[in-house]
Amino acid sequence: MTEIFGTCDPQFNPVKDAFSRNFVINEEVGAAVSVYMQGEKVVDLWGGYADERQKVAWQEDTLCAFYSTGKPFVATSLLRQVDAGRIKLDDPVCSVWPEFAAAGKEQITFRQLLCHQSGVVAIGNKLPREAAYDWELMVGEIAAQRPWWEPGSRHVYHTHTFGFLVGEAVRRITGLMPGDYLQQEIMGPLGDELYVGVADEDLGRLAVMARETDFNIPNRPTVSILDREISDEEKMLVYAVANPPGTPDGGEGPLRGWQKAQIPATNGHGTARAIAHFYAVQAMGGEMDGLRLLSPELLTEATSIQSEGYCPILKRNVKFGLGFQITQPDRPFGSSEHSFGHYGNGGSLGYADPDAGVGFAYVMNYIPRRKQNARSRDLTEALGSCV
Repeated sequence: MTEIFGTCDPQFNPVKDAFSRNFVINEEVGAAVSVYMQGEKVVDLWGGYADERQKVAWQEDTLCAFYSTGKPFVATSLLRQVDAGRIKLDDPVCSVWPEFAAAGKEQITFRQLLCHQSGVVAIGNKLPREAAYDWELMVGEIAAQRPWWEPGSRHVYHTHTFGFLVGEAVRRITGLMPGDYLQQEIMGPLGDELYVGVADEDLGRLAVMARETDFNIPNRPTVSILDREISDEEKMLVYAVANPPGTPDGGEGPLRGWQKAQIPATNGHGTARAIAHFYAVQAMGGEMDGLRLLSPELLTEATSIQSEGYCPILKRNVKFGLGFQITQPDRPFGSSEHSFGHYGNGGSLGYADPDAGVGFAYVMNYIPRRKQNARSRDLTEALGSCV
């Protein structure tokens, strides 16, 4: 049995038991889980190894990549500008980012960015490897990109471009890069460790991501598919996940450049307790212990359905709020129909269940081939039995 460290209120022992079982029956390598209930931290557990060779023990302060689980953090940074009265959700993005108006994008709104309806789901120019590490290059390409569909007419998950779109809007309004804004205005006040762009001095605390040997699925789309004739729709779907190459969720191993860069949609690193604390505040209506993340009114709008239906990237029906995914039967967040959150590559997860007052998070460094993660499902089911 893998030794489990941390604290757990006895009421939530089923969560601890499920976490321990994951190392036995679900191939867990290293992981952490955290739960807040009505503003109090009731579960904070970690165990296993921070490296694939299982030589380095996972520590209390181990930082783990959580991929798209980070999208709500950059979204919240932009939503705070709405609360501050600097923008309105239905204002055009070009009102703060004039270059974005190029190629027929002058009517795209902040709301459409946040619910994956903007049409700027991919960059159509084939980019060099590691281009995602260059902020100015990426936002310049995005500003010049034509929409792949009429903005507002459909949604397709903006796998990589979401963070640059929303993050550049944050930068234009606040003067801060999105990772810096996150530190100064959200995570710093919360007192938690969560970074978009890891500093040199913290690189040694990063968990090494491990994958199944067959994770690089033979049929996974790559830019090489463009060597043959394909439709515009096919090109869009390929480029949305594989352009630029060199990102870990594109099937590549993590690189220091990726860990240190600011790629807000996919390269957040932090602790489970940081994510759970963030959602604990959201579960309490956007304000807790004197810290307000969002006004109750805007939080309600952000966590209501803005767009729903089939997404060809995620290959399933999905409900998008404003930067958040909304709970649904096949991908539930908690036990309440009002729950909201976000999954990340491999099964990392953060969510709020406002009816129960719960903030939950799970991070791990083993990424299985399959999309659904039995480990996070078992944890959330165990938590549901406790509340």
